[in-house]
Amino acid sequence: MSLHTSVGENGRLLSSLDPNPVTIINQESSFPVLLVCEHAGKTVPAALNGLGLSDDAREAHIGWDIGAAAVTRLMAEQLGAPAVFQSYSRLVIDCNRPPEAPDAMPEVSDGVIVPGNRSLSEEARAHRTREIFEPFNAAVTMMREAPHCRAILSIHSFNPQLQDGVPRPWEISFLYRKDVRTSERLRKLVLENAPDMTVGMNEPYTIDDESDWFVPRHGELSGLPHSLIEIRNDLISDAVGQAQWAKLMTAVVHRFVTELQEWN
Repeated sequence: MSLHTSVGENGRLLSSLDPNPVTIINQESSFPVLLVCEHAGKTVPAALNGLGLSDDAREAHIGWDIGAAAVTRLMAEQLGAPAVFQSYSRLVIDCNRPPEAPDAMPEVSDGVIVPGNRSLSEEARAHRTREIFEPFNAAVTMMREAPHCRAILSIHSFNPQLQDGVPRPWEISFLYRKDVRTSERLRKLVLENAPDMTVGMNEPYTIDDESDWFVPRHGELSGLPHSLIEIRNDLISDAVGQAQWAKLMTAVVHRFVTELQEWN
């Protein structure tokens, strides 16, 4: 079977043995903040043969946001909040990018060649978009359109250093564009709970229409208060760190929710 196998006998990329691209927890909750985790999973559909990568490569930060799903799940459990998770590796399709973006299905990620993404046909791209991106996007849209939803937060993680070894000093960062107010308030609440924290704003990335999806298409389009939260992945790579950060962010979101009632 070649690396570029894109569909099975039923004409679909995903088989009955592959997981659902979307997991929703606390779906019936009326908690006013929706949590989203686009890079929760590292699964590769069986038809794609691991994208031609080693297990170690798929386990690394290029394959998923290390620790992000665990922190999101713990926050959802502690808050009683609804949360939407995406099951597949962002190397299969990055659900925080427009499907037509060049790096939505990257041929190279952080210097690592992804053989299964080389010279993808339009048909192969369409299958990934239709079977993974679109169901996930529809689930987030459905959940954020619930009448009780008053804000949406996307949870991510980032590598502690650049490819050239330059360190990234921030422990947490908030990414935003038009909605400055939400990220500024979250930053202040983090610092009230952890005064020595190094907090970034629009670090280590910035938001634009060409390479981002959550902020422009779910945050700004909905008009809801929103922020994309990045936590440095070395801090949440194990259960202890995940629990500590979930506890911190749960306290932050609890306080944020009490103030939402006063926002216009």
